[in-house]
Amino acid sequence: MAKKKHEEHENHERWLVSYADFITLLFAFFVVMYSISSVNEGKFRTVSDSIKAALNPIVSPATTSVPFTIGQNKAVKIDPAIESVKEPAMRRLRQIIRSLKEETHIEVITLKELTNGDIVLTLPDTVLFRSGESALRPEAHPFIQAISDVLIELDRHVRVEGHTDNVPIATTQFPSNWELSATRAVTVVRAFFEQYGVPADHLTAVGHADSRPLADNLTPENRAKNRRVEIVVQERRPIPQPIETETPRTALELFAPPAEPASRP
Repeated sequence: MAKKKHEEHENHERWLVSYADFITLLFAFFVVMYSISSVNEGKFRTVSDSIKAALNPIVSPATTSVPFTIGQNKAVKIDPAIESVKEPAMRRLRQIIRSLKEETHIEVITLKELTNGDIVLTLPDTVLFRSGESALRPEAHPFIQAISDVLIELDRHVRVEGHTDNVPIATTQFPSNWELSATRAVTVVRAFFEQYGVPADHLTAVGHADSRPLADNLTPENRAKNRRVEIVVQERRPIPQPIETETPRTALELFAPPAEPASRP
């Protein structure tokens, strides 16, 4: 009796192997994608900052958050041309003062620059005038001429101020120290303009008498300090104030009695 051959059963689950391989590859794919998408934030910022530094100009950060405001006494802008002229002129003024001190042996001649930019040259009266007079001494003219050259170079407004001590003067020409101080200032201004060419519209003469002393008038030395002429080179030209004018009135209008107020009904 012939033996029956065993029937081979067909394997219907072979697709599971292929499916498992596919799932494994798909999982590996997502793992790789996730690893690529995970970026180190610190390294990213470092690279980003390096790129910005290479491509953008360097800008200094603000040192303060408080807004800067310009005060009323501050210069809004500085003209380089004025500054370039001022320094050589100041050196020349110092040289002139040094030479004048060597010739006159007077140490109270001073030159200083104020905080507002004005330059003040202080001269004792004996350098320019004789006692009680307003005419320039002959030996003062070379000095006035040298100062005029510097003033023309600076091209600024100049105020000449005359000062006296408190010792009263009463002459025909000068009834008081007011006339003496004002006349001396005018004399210097006229020399600047008429003899040495400083523009007239740059000049002003002022007399202060003994109203602005540098020291008390108790000793001869202090009174000598107060008798002086100051040449003030101003940083800015003063702005003239307009004068309000009234409509002229006739004599009848000036002396007419005031109108009576209207009576109430």
